[in-house]
Amino acid sequence: MNGAETPCAIPVSVEEKPVADVKVVEKRPVKVDEPGEVLLKLQLESIASSSEIRNDLMDESLQKLIHKIDCSTDPETELDVAMGVDVFRIFTDKILSAIGS
Repeated sequence: MNGAETPCAIPVSVEEKPVADVKVVEKRPVKVDEPGEVLLKLQLESIASSSEIRNDLMDESLQKLIHKIDCSTDPETELDVAMGVDVFRIFTDKILSAIGS
C-alpha cells in the first residue's frame, strides 16, 4: 500500500463470505450535506434486489474503482474521476434508475 491510500476493509466479492478476522481498520463518520441525500430503506432494498446491479458488482474493474473511492482520503475527487470511466458511470446510472431518481 502506498502512502496516499488509507487502510480500509478488505473487499469481499458477492459470493464470498467475510472471515471472522477481517476488521475494518478505519471507521469514518458519514457526512451528509442535505438530509434528502440519505436513501430510504425502500431505495436501498431496490438496489440490493437488482440482479443487474449485483451482476455489475462482479466486474473486477468496477470493484477496484469503488474500493479506490472508499479508501481515498479525498473520496469526492476520486468519485469525480470515476465518473469519467464508462463502467462506473453506467453503474451509477443503473443505481439512480433503481432508486427512481
